[in-house]
Amino acid sequence: MIHKHSLGRAFRYYPEQLALAPCGIRLTFRELHDRVANIAAALSKQGFRTEDRLAILLPNGPEYLELVYACSWLGVIAVPLNTRLSAVEIDRVLADASPRGLVRHSSLSLPTVRLPWQRVLDQNPWELQHDSPPDIHYDPEAILALIYTSGTTGRPKGVIVTHANVLANVNNFNYWMSYPEGGVYLHAAPIFHIADFPAMFAAPTLGAYQITIPKFSPRTFCGTVERERVSHTVLVPTMINLLIQFSEAKKFDLSSLKVLAYGGSPMAPELIHRTRELLPNLKLVQVYGLSETGFLTGLQDQEHTDDKLLSCGRPCIGVDVQVMDEAGKQVEVRHRGELVARGANVMRGYWNNPEETARAFRDGLFRTGDLGYQDKDGYFYILDRLKDMIVTGGENVYSGEVEAVIYERPEVREVAVFGIPDSQWGEIVMACVVLKPEKTLTADDLIAHCRRTLSNYKVPRRIDFSETELPKGGSGKVLKRILRERFWAHQERAVG
Repeated sequence: MIHKHSLGRAFRYYPEQLALAPCGIRLTFRELHDRVANIAAALSKQGFRTEDRLAILLPNGPEYLELVYACSWLGVIAVPLNTRLSAVEIDRVLADASPRGLVRHSSLSLPTVRLPWQRVLDQNPWELQHDSPPDIHYDPEAILALIYTSGTTGRPKGVIVTHANVLANVNNFNYWMSYPEGGVYLHAAPIFHIADFPAMFAAPTLGAYQITIPKFSPRTFCGTVERERVSHTVLVPTMINLLIQFSEAKKFDLSSLKVLAYGGSPMAPELIHRTRELLPNLKLVQVYGLSETGFLTGLQDQEHTDDKLLSCGRPCIGVDVQVMDEAGKQVEVRHRGELVARGANVMRGYWNNPEETARAFRDGLFRTGDLGYQDKDGYFYILDRLKDMIVTGGENVYSGEVEAVIYERPEVREVAVFGIPDSQWGEIVMACVVLKPEKTLTADDLIAHCRRTLSNYKVPRRIDFSETELPKGGSGKVLKRILRERFWAHQERAVG
């Protein structure tokens, strides 16, 4: 179904506009549509049918988009794999999804799970025969993809994403991005992540030309924006942090960039201010969501005022977001609780996991696992993940608040705040900090800085400085679970 409303729409209304550049050849939407039809025919010839799964282990690239488009044409379920997973982790996903085949790149981890069909695309590209493809599959409730969660809080789960889910996210994406007809969208964030995955369907609806880079680096990003005159993109805060620290960024012409959406994790106000300094004419849009929901809320550029920089905005049209207490009752304005959501964008459940699906919903509302509140004007604020909240001496500490204060120090490149066990207080606040090259900062200086802003119980009691970057998932999120686990390996969490 999504094919008709995405690439199919572009083929009808923008047939001669540039669409994509696989193998360095710039294709119009007419040419891309024909090429996708031939890939769909090739997959059909290999025996792929509706509801079969096809795993995809590829770096960002035009060929990735073509393959997902072909899956949507056939009703085949795409299983995008996180390119940063180990072979063992990939094997677990494949065992869960039971795909009929795998399309992969030779540079990435080689899984050991045996599958009926496999293609190494860089060594064996498509030999398109112009065979007639099957009719385009049209079923809003059909499964389009299994998006496996990043595993920031445990073992990854396969999120069931339907064609209707993605169409709802397309509408939300284009609303927040203020897409003009014929823009240029850059896939700089990983395509396998829900922050970028819907963009491949959103861009064609308004005739946008799509550009990809296989792996983010500030130099590659800036060079691509300058060369291709990119107008819209989505980045995670980690990428933005690297970009503003890139000393040569101002040597590039980035004036074509009109809208930068960011999401995946909170962004400290100091980082927002530095982004404004680098790109003063850019419109910033914060989007908040999860693999299970896609986009839920957004903070528009004009709403990036000092009093709202910590807000994730207001819900998209057609999305209902509420704040609930532990009993499942909606709380009053400014009272803290768990954010829950419902709408056409919300998943139907987890693949092969009815127990986790049941736990994820309460009275038809999806439980995000994020703690926050809503102000009197309807703006939502995320305080922390439920599992990341620190409870010290009976007081709740939200790691994002402490991280925002630490980021105010110009010497800091990265920081992660989490709780570690303490016999007296249950937990104490710890910060793991990465400094910028050739910068120095002592733990005492950083603690003194925190004391000027934070309550005493929120101030880190332990600070470790790391010589290497913090561990991250494929989407760029810091994996606090990995940082925490050595402290909790032989402990029971003695907090509520």
